[in-house]
Amino acid sequence: MRIGIGQINTHVGAIDTNTTKILQRIEDAKAAGCDLVVFPELAICGSSPLDLFWRDGFVEACQAALDRITAASAGIGVIVGGLAAERKQAGSNRDNPSSLSDGALINLYNRAFLVEDEAILGHVDKQHLASYDVNCEGRHFTSGEGTSVHEFRGMTVGINICEDLWIDDGPTDLQASLGAEWIINVSASPFYIGKYDIRNRLAARRTKENNVGLIYVNLVGGQDDVVFDGGSFVFDPKGRHVFQAPHFREGLYVVDLNHPKPVRQEHSSDIADVREALVLGIRDYVRKNGFEQVILGLSGGIDSAVVAALAVEALGAANVLCVYLPSEFSSADSHEDADAVSKNLGTVFQIIEISATHRALRNALPDSPTGLVDENLQPRIRGTLLMALANQHHALVLCPGNKSEIAMGYNTLYGDTVGALAPIADLYKGQVYQLAEWFEELIPERIRTKPPSAELRPGQRDEDDLPPYEVLDPILKQVIEANASKRQLLEQGFDEAIIDDVQQRIRISEHKRGQLPPGIKISPKAFGSGRRIPLTNGYHD
Repeated sequence: MRIGIGQINTHVGAIDTNTTKILQRIEDAKAAGCDLVVFPELAICGSSPLDLFWRDGFVEACQAALDRITAASAGIGVIVGGLAAERKQAGSNRDNPSSLSDGALINLYNRAFLVEDEAILGHVDKQHLASYDVNCEGRHFTSGEGTSVHEFRGMTVGINICEDLWIDDGPTDLQASLGAEWIINVSASPFYIGKYDIRNRLAARRTKENNVGLIYVNLVGGQDDVVFDGGSFVFDPKGRHVFQAPHFREGLYVVDLNHPKPVRQEHSSDIADVREALVLGIRDYVRKNGFEQVILGLSGGIDSAVVAALAVEALGAANVLCVYLPSEFSSADSHEDADAVSKNLGTVFQIIEISATHRALRNALPDSPTGLVDENLQPRIRGTLLMALANQHHALVLCPGNKSEIAMGYNTLYGDTVGALAPIADLYKGQVYQLAEWFEELIPERIRTKPPSAELRPGQRDEDDLPPYEVLDPILKQVIEANASKRQLLEQGFDEAIIDDVQQRIRISEHKRGQLPPGIKISPKAFGSGRRIPLTNGYHD
């Protein structure tokens, strides 16, 4: 059997646009001689619409799209992820009065449809709803009941949806026991570092344990703070990896199940994957929100240089405006470095001197500001000017903050935190330096080697205010991603005074993170939609 893998980049809520893309891939699959073409989870509406599910007409629009897809299935089988709804009895869902859709209380199902020759042959509802990290499916969906298999052109297939594949003794095992020869899993599985290997180990285990083949079709594209990496694949019943679609690239990829051949396990480095994820995340966030241009403050430091390089790769140099905003404390080296980065990238470079504005604000305050008060005036001036430029150019501002600084509150609210997107907010400082090496021809060596500084006072360096990043980053990773307590950190050999300082600063800066722009998720635990910590928090561990 010849299978088409429709690894598509959907746009949440753009149901007509998504459907047109699906229809084009169906035609491409027909031209390629495919018996069946498979699309990802929630391909019709995009993943995830969240509370859009409950908006007036949303379910009906998804049903109308399914009708168009069904009508286009003459001569070919199609599996596509979509929605289904059932009206509830009045009063049966008072625990969640928000779940009104089209004026009725309903049960919503995350459903995959099997269609062929202009008819729906069957469907399956997602049974295991993901409600962890960035997922909140239990808020919107009702779990499906029962497991089935389907006969398609002489082959017995079991269809399941994303999380269902991950459950031991779950739908995959039951479908295999019912005679499935191939499991087809449609997914919208987000990227984070190491996810490829986790998926591959799972696929090999599931196929060998159940003596079934697995066709895994994953969504690709950026959605708010999440990137779906694609990377669809096929494992045969012996647990061999026999097909691999590209990561971070949409397209129709064709595999012949009758003549599978093991593929070589070629995987780029983690930091290369991060680069691709961030570029895709920037491009989709900007363009799906109806913009073309971005603006960022280019300081001459490593963070803004990396963000500028990523933005140019995502959008093209003509759509990136780099602005240098020097104060009286900015060094000549920083000016030279910022100018060099902009020249290397081919962007427009604009200089706006802020010293006079800084003096005017100093004089406007009743008491002459000193210390932190005076330092914070500078990034807030820069933030205001960048936002004004964004209004003038109909552009989005990119925030260059990294995870280490954001964790410690080492940023100025309404200053260097302004922006519509924070591309490197999930990269620790050490990872920013690693990523900069991938742009070594564009980012001068001096930027990649000089001690980092906010240049808000004479001779300032980050290490005056923070532990060295090589000491800080491992502690932050344990606290943020492993929920490590002080006791556990002490057992790992970290210094007690540094632990106390880090934990205190993470705790008191939570309100800042609640006001930051979304940051693109590349780790198992990022600041943003997948991390739920009270802003007001008196717990000490």
